[in-house]
Amino acid sequence: MTLLIMITLTSISLLLAAAETIPTTLDGPFKPLTRRFEPSLRRGSDDLPMDHPRLRKRNVSSDFPEQIALALSTPTSMWVSWVTGDAIVGKDVKPLDPSSIASEVWYGKEKGNYMLKKKGNATVYSQLYPFDGLLNYTSGIIHHVLIDGLEPETRYYYRCGDSSAPAMSEEISFETLPLPSKDAYPHRIAFVGDLGLTSNTTTTIDHLMENDPSLVIIVGDLTYANQYHTIGGKGVPCFSCSFPDAPIRETYQPRWDAWGRFMEPLTSKVPTMVIEGNHEIEPQASGITFKSYSERFAVPASESGSNSNFYYSFDAGGVHFVMLGAYVDYNHTGLQYAWLKEDLSKVDRAVTPWLVATMHPPWYNSYSSHYQEFECMRQEMEELLYQYRVDIVFAGHVHAYERMNRIYNYTLDPCGPVYITIGDGGNIEKVDVDFADDPGKCPSPGD
Repeated sequence: MTLLIMITLTSISLLLAAAETIPTTLDGPFKPLTRRFEPSLRRGSDDLPMDHPRLRKRNVSSDFPEQIALALSTPTSMWVSWVTGDAIVGKDVKPLDPSSIASEVWYGKEKGNYMLKKKGNATVYSQLYPFDGLLNYTSGIIHHVLIDGLEPETRYYYRCGDSSAPAMSEEISFETLPLPSKDAYPHRIAFVGDLGLTSNTTTTIDHLMENDPSLVIIVGDLTYANQYHTIGGKGVPCFSCSFPDAPIRETYQPRWDAWGRFMEPLTSKVPTMVIEGNHEIEPQASGITFKSYSERFAVPASESGSNSNFYYSFDAGGVHFVMLGAYVDYNHTGLQYAWLKEDLSKVDRAVTPWLVATMHPPWYNSYSSHYQEFECMRQEMEELLYQYRVDIVFAGHVHAYERMNRIYNYTLDPCGPVYITIGDGGNIEKVDVDFADDPGKCPSPGD
């Protein structure tokens, strides 16, 4: 089973304008309703093998761009990212030289006519495990280029790569979003969580692309690369059994490259915004964490006043999004809390009437899986979201769908946000079906 949420804010606004009677949370609270999942469907989905046609590296020069992805920067600028060169896996790995190839984007409003050109930066990263049986990894060259001066609601055509190699991508196009306005919205926004790289992921992404979204939001747990050697593909069922001398789990980084290739038909055409989940932590022997997430994705952190890629905000027409980091400091005294308070205080609801928050783990969840796992974060931040009247909070982590009545501090409240869990986009783990109040299913205080 897979879950995907598609929201068309324009349609909502038009229905309201036409005075049609549609139920809203303000008509509630409604009596809770549970439609139990059929247990026979609780199976997960096998990982796609590395030689799957949608995961394989194309038979072209290693300088040719792949894993091309777009991300919003500001309402008039866009990040373009891609990877060149060959990643290396082995005992001894030597990083590629990022300065060995240029980072260029040519773009314009007419096919084949690229009046504008921008250059950017390139980097590489390594994932190191100095233990018997575990393999080290160093990435291909990861490019990030910011293109700006874009007009709203306009289609642009672009190519990326190094024109001197020559190694430029085929022509691709994207459409910019409306400027912030109470009367202008993206045509359709897709929300999805806990994707992984399975047969179910294929169904989810194919369905998503068929629905032609203007913007995609992924609420964490992107590749499940850290589980590939445990339950993924042909990996071992017991990691510690096969690697007894490894104090930490190896995360199989080539799954990141495979995921980037798999997602490219979507991410190269539609801006895709991500936030980190627990499967992105990926600790290395030296204590470094989140290296893949930090290096592979361009996000509007500095553009939104954040000093971290783990939390940021952006506008999409009449919607202001805040992307919250659950795996970095979220206390009242921390930098993320201070940033969030400042960011929310600047939101003009006359310009962006919708205020939407996302994070990976849900604060409210009636399933036994991950029940109240992030209660501490809720206690630290919920009052701030309530004070500034956040409309909707999307989360993943729990592998199920659930929507809450408007709530604040475990109390029905017409001014509280609607909480929506969308944590089964296709991952290899099974769908959650047990509720915390089922007999014998309530997690212990220790959990």
